Amino acid sequence: MDEQIPTIDSQVHAYERDSPERPWQGFLDGPDEVTGDDMVAAMDAVGVDGALLVSPYSMYRFDPSYALEVHAKHPGKFGLIRPFNAESDTIADDVAEWTSTPGVVGVRIMLTYGDYNDGSHPGLNAIVAAAGDAGVPVNIMSTDRMHVVAELARRNPNTQLVIDHVGLEQPRHPPAPAEPWADLPAVVAMAALDNVAIKISGACTLAHEPFPYPDIWEPLGQLFTAFGFERCLWGTDWTRAIHVLTYEQGVEAFRVTDSLSDSERSMLMGGALTKVYNWSPEK
Repeated sequence: MDEQIPTIDSQVHAYERDSPERPWQGFLDGPDEVTGDDMVAAMDAVGVDGALLVSPYSMYRFDPSYALEVHAKHPGKFGLIRPFNAESDTIADDVAEWTSTPGVVGVRIMLTYGDYNDGSHPGLNAIVAAAGDAGVPVNIMSTDRMHVVAELARRNPNTQLVIDHVGLEQPRHPPAPAEPWADLPAVVAMAALDNVAIKISGACTLAHEPFPYPDIWEPLGQLFTAFGFERCLWGTDWTRAIHVLTYEQGVEAFRVTDSLSDSERSMLMGGALTKVYNWSPEK
């Protein structure tokens, strides 16, 4: 692998245990806490140079304060992303404030947490437009709603959109669904939109076969062919995947496969992300 290109995880989460000082707003099916220190230790153990740290909606909703604390403690290790509320009256100001914060590389929309079936929704478009004005990508949790992503992409051609989690429903516990790739054609079709990229995050959770998950490569190959490796960003979605595989397995599956050439692996596991987000970790 080209050592000039860092290995960067496109999606990880960190959180502290539920407390009166920073109470959880919801529930996450995982450990009581996975701190920034825990996440750095897991990454260091397997040679992952940096990651996009996505403030977890499940715990903190639209409050990114813990992610900001982690970034302050581990400067240069994480690029920061937080979800935004499409029903807010202060979207433009909030996005402008967030994107001017050191370490911030993007914003997130959670289509799956709300009645967001229409790409003309004013709040969604306000978030996407404000991110475009700031020059940062919009990460979209968009399972079963590729038509909304397509409409947002067409309405906001100057904004980079990034589909989360291969655009597919992913299990928190094994086994994978009987037909985990059934909706793949709708996701592949998104490649026709030049301003859409895709996170190949959490893909191992869709496997029926054990590590190193050989059955994921044919469907992923369809995405690689459609989008090109310059628009595909490997990631683990740690710790959401913790009941299915270890962090090391989520990394090593992409290193040991012979389905990728060295140059493809370098682009998928870091090179594309540095271009899409204009960010790379500091050594």
